[in-house]
Amino acid sequence: MNELAQVLLLTTMAGSAIPIGGLFAMTEKISLEWLETEFRHSVIAFGGGVLISAVALVLVPDGIKELSLTWIIAAFVLGGLAFWGLETLLDRSKSSMAQLVAMLSDFVPEAIALGAAFATGEKAGMLLAFLIGLQNLPEGFNAFRELEVSSKLRGWKLVACLAACVPLGPIAGWIGYQHLASYPRVVDFIMLFAASGILYLTFQDLAPQARAENQRAPAIGAVLGFLLGLIGHVLLAS
Repeated sequence: MNELAQVLLLTTMAGSAIPIGGLFAMTEKISLEWLETEFRHSVIAFGGGVLISAVALVLVPDGIKELSLTWIIAAFVLGGLAFWGLETLLDRSKSSMAQLVAMLSDFVPEAIALGAAFATGEKAGMLLAFLIGLQNLPEGFNAFRELEVSSKLRGWKLVACLAACVPLGPIAGWIGYQHLASYPRVVDFIMLFAASGILYLTFQDLAPQARAENQRAPAIGAVLGFLLGLIGHVLLAS
């Protein structure tokens, strides 16, 4: 299998985690209300842990390789401001798609970075694909729950809506592989831009939702999510 085929396959698999997470949210029914609440908080915390591991182990270490300090600062500042602006706009519009757009806003840049990583021979491509899939699973779960409350879509129609997002992964991966591999500084900028946005979304949206009053178990989900990313990093380096 050539590299482009690998990129398309891996980004499709990573994107498929979105509707799989939605499918799990549709079928997940826990009779005890307190246990269901605890479980949902843990899923959100797990997603936050995986997002942070993607930032700490892949996006930031790779993103700073070719950039000067000035561009590193610019990428982080612009990323944070862009995601803040996007969330503010979605919040004011009261759009039912806010969670979905927020999820895609980190999925697409990561898929671009994955494609470029394969084209330049970086080992981080495989790890990034693994982390993208891991983060899309709880994000798909959370997006289904929020859309179920805020939109008229229900059940399989919601899962189909999430499944429609899957092709964006291979499209973004193809763009990164075919068109951006020759511009490593652009790819590094995108990585840091995405990393900054992910950190903003994690602490603005996921961290508050993961916390439940008098419940400490959900925070373990964040630890386990980061640990999975760390294990992948260590295995890749060995």
